[in-house]
This record gives sequence, structure tokens and C-alpha cells, in this order.
Amino acid sequence: MAPVTNWLKAEDFDGARRLVAPQVHRTPFLSFRTLGRATGTSCWLKCENLQKTGSFKVRGALNAIASLDRAEAARQVVTVSAGNHAQAVAWAARRAGARAVVVMPEGASRSKVAAAGGYGAEVVLSGTAAEAFREALRLADEEGLTFLHPFDAEPVIAGHGSTGLEMAEDLRGEAAIVVPVGGGGQIAGIAGALAAAGRLSGRGRMRVFGVEPEGAPSMRRSLDAGRAATLADTRTIADGLAPPMAGELNYRYVAEFVEDVVLVSDEEILSAMRLLLTRAKIVAEPSGAAAVAALMWGRVPVSPGEAAVALVSGGNADDDMVVRALREGARWP
Repeated sequence: MAPVTNWLKAEDFDGARRLVAPQVHRTPFLSFRTLGRATGTSCWLKCENLQKTGSFKVRGALNAIASLDRAEAARQVVTVSAGNHAQAVAWAARRAGARAVVVMPEGASRSKVAAAGGYGAEVVLSGTAAEAFREALRLADEEGLTFLHPFDAEPVIAGHGSTGLEMAEDLRGEAAIVVPVGGGGQIAGIAGALAAAGRLSGRGRMRVFGVEPEGAPSMRRSLDAGRAATLADTRTIADGLAPPMAGELNYRYVAEFVEDVVLVSDEEILSAMRLLLTRAKIVAEPSGAAAVAALMWGRVPVSPGEAAVALVSGGNADDDMVVRALREGARWP
């Protein structure tokens, strides 16, 4: 695989942030003392669960749609998603006056399907996650739609970098930042933006860690294999972290700028959801709770007194999943 020589630069991330910032929330950056005391850290939550449409995804979607040329923007856009990206593209497309088709797996959360339709998208349900990808590409090819990749594209990465730039302003010293990983667009953007801003080296150095479910370890497999990996199957309650592959470009960013990618179990994710609900009064979907789970269960190496940030990436949890977390999530510590 040829090395990347043209990483996104500071001006790329700054430009995306200027475009995205007026249209989204600067989400809260909250102290979480319960987790901090238990881990010996100064612990913080970056609450993207309180973002427009309930997840971080609008940042990349807005920048991706804004990056289309006039001819592309005039065509209907199509994307694929388990839920949060579908909602984000539907919302961003409507703001831009564009029509959107979102292809979702047949097993997608009913509430996320309904929300994507409510934001104005035409929703197509198609098979598994891998089959939904193929259907979205088929629609783009056969019907002349503009395909928006949910994670493996520079405009998406640049848009997600705005989260990293916000955290860089909130954190003055060294920190470990833990980011949930699905296809890798979010962690690529955060790590890429921090690298471009010079915050991954020198004074005030930040270390970025990714976390995946044990049942959907596409980025972990990619790092082990030295290339972007595709999974034959995924099995996890964290639907937002279960695409069938890691992005090619995202993998390269992770390999270059991320310290490590660790794994957590579904049981640990449920425990993290429960902790967030009962102690932080925060509703997180399984994907959004994964970074907290990694800190709770010691997957990420942190030093005493170090700042540790868990990115709560989404809050679009079905009622039954919230109830399950309260009933089945292990009490901690």
C-alpha cells in the first residue's frame, strides 16, 4: 500500500470547522468525577450525544454536502448507514435544499429509521450492512445519484476534525482521548486535526485511542493485518460501530496518528451505559458508551492525574436498549 503523502492540513480542518460550526452545537465538555476517582484521572466527557440529530455525524455530513460541486449537488444524494449517518445526511441535505436517499440494513433501529424519514430522507431497507452498502452503490450507479461515503472520504474526515479542535481548546495539557470506532471517519478526523495542529507531539501532547466492540473489530483487524480489513460478519449491540469494513483512508490515519485501538465487550458497553445514566444523567446509545467502557475496564493506559476524555458519540438509544442497560448493565466499580 502506497504511503500517504498528502494528509489533510491545518487549513483543511480549520476551513471545515468554519463551515460546520455555525450549524451545529459546540457540545458540552463535562467533568465525570465518578470515573475519574476510580481511574485516578481527571476524567471528562465530550457529549456529542447532545449534538444535532443526536450524534457527531452531522459534522462530517455537513462538510461532505458542502464539498459537492454544482452538478453533484443538483443530483439526489445517496448514502448507507445503520442509523446516525442516515439521520445526519437527511438533516444536512434538507438544510442544503437537496434530496437524500438513505439505505439502511433491514435490522436497523426502528427509531433511527423513523428519524431519518422524519428529517426528509427517502429510506430504503436492504439486507445486512454489507448488502446495504452494495444497494447504495447500485442506486448511485444505475440512477445517477451522488454517493456520499459514510466515513471513508476526506470531506467527512475534515468535518469530524472540528470535534478534535474543540477538545484541543478545552484541554491545555496532556490528555488521553478515547474515541469509538466504526468505519473510522470520526477518529481519523480527530487524530488528523490534532496532528495538523501540533497537539500529538511536544508540550500539551494528546494521545488518541480508539475503541471497538469485540464483535466488530474492523480497525483492530486492519492494524494487525497492515491493511484495511473487511469483516465477514459483525455481532454487537453497538450498531453504529459495526460497518462491514474499515475505511481505507481512515485506516491510514489511524495507523499513522492513533496510539492503539482496543476492544470492549457488549456486557461492558451495557455497564457503561448504566453508569452514564445513573451517575452522569446522560443517555448514550451503545456506540456512544464504548469509550467510557474502555476507561472503566482498564483497556486504555492512563497515568495518575492525567486528563482522560471519553467521547460520547451518540445518544440515539431505543427505549428497550435503555431498559436493558439498567437491568443488565453490571454495577461499577
